[in-house]
Parts: sequence; structure tokens; C-alpha cells
Amino acid sequence: MKKMLFLAVVSVMLCTVACSRAEQVIAFEQMPAASQTFVKNYFPGEQVSYVTKDREGLGWEYEVKLANGTSLDFDDEGELISVDCKSTAVPDGIVPTQVTSYVGEKFPNAFITEWGRDGRRWKAELSNGLELIFDKSYNFVGLDD
Repeated sequence: MKKMLFLAVVSVMLCTVACSRAEQVIAFEQMPAASQTFVKNYFPGEQVSYVTKDREGLGWEYEVKLANGTSLDFDDEGELISVDCKSTAVPDGIVPTQVTSYVGEKFPNAFITEWGRDGRRWKAELSNGLELIFDKSYNFVGLDD
């Protein structure tokens, strides 16, 4: 009897944890103010299709999907994690000048379609398919394979 009660309690706890980790669709206004401002500044006039909130470690992560297919990820403080503009260029001002200058110099026929942090590094995906890696100071480190 004690084993069954223990298993029942453990099952309920696991179910509760699993359910609390589920991704939730939320209103745009429920995101951190910094991420709302970011979207309004860099994608003015673009319609927000949906926003999801998902548990990541001890915090939350927000994904914004725009009607044009652009996807943006933010942490729970509203800081940008990544932006994926699919086949169009990431708007000016999102990617640091050092990175855009490097790409313009080394890859004059390409533009950045995706930008984001990957741990302590930053990644830029180009329209030609290359993925460039930059350190935390935005210095070029290498190519991602």
C-alpha cells in the first residue's frame, strides 16, 4: 500500500512538472517591455502572428512569430537571443556594426538573414548559406560546419 501511495504521489509530481514546462501562447503585451519595444522599433508595421512563452532553465524564453515569417527569441529580461528573417536581411541596427562591416568586406554579395547568441558566442547566417561565428566582443572566430 505504501508503494502504491508513493508511486501515485511521484506520478502527480511528475505530471505537474511536465505540465508547468509546457509552451504557452500569450498576448504580445504579456512579454517583457524591452522585447515589445524591440519588435516595435525594428519591425514597425509588421503584424505579430503569435507569441509563445516557454520555461528555459530557471527563466522564461519568448518566441515571437511575425506574419512575414520572421522569428525572434527573447530571454525573460527582454534581451534578444536570436532573430531569423528567413530569406530577407536582418534590419539595420540589430547586428553590431563590427559584424556588418566584416560581412560587407568579406562577403560583399551576401547579407545576414539570421543573428543570435549561441552560449558565449554569436552566430550570423548569411544569404549564401555560410554560418559565421563571433566571440562575445564580435570578433570573427570561424565558420560553423
